[in-house]
Amino acid sequence: MRTFNAVLLVLLVAQSASTQAADLNGAWTIDASACDQVFTKENNKLAFRKDADFNAGGLIVQGKQITGTFQKCTVKSLHDDGKDVRVIASCSDGVAISDVAFDVKLSGENKITLSSKEPVPVSTPYVRCPM
Repeated sequence: MRTFNAVLLVLLVAQSASTQAADLNGAWTIDASACDQVFTKENNKLAFRKDADFNAGGLIVQGKQITGTFQKCTVKSLHDDGKDVRVIASCSDGVAISDVAFDVKLSGENKITLSSKEPVPVSTPYVRCPM
């Protein structure tokens, strides 16, 4: 699950014809009711609360930088096929660095679905927290 979260971070930065990367900046989680338990603002900057991973976890997107509770990623490339955006990012968990590939699909206002085909097909919906 931790590796998937790192890869999910990457997808949030993706750009499509109908969305600009700046539109995806912010705090994202799988459970909108957990926003206050996962994120905080310190010195006007988004951050994770101490026990964020115990409360749904999430992602913080700031430009090409995507941060999860255990990983940090930098987007290397984007490919928009008109339906989904394929993202390749370089991610680090503090021990190893690896390239990961995922798809992001806009599924509504302040909603996205992140998916991966490897190693096992997984699809996860995320909502943006009002911060």
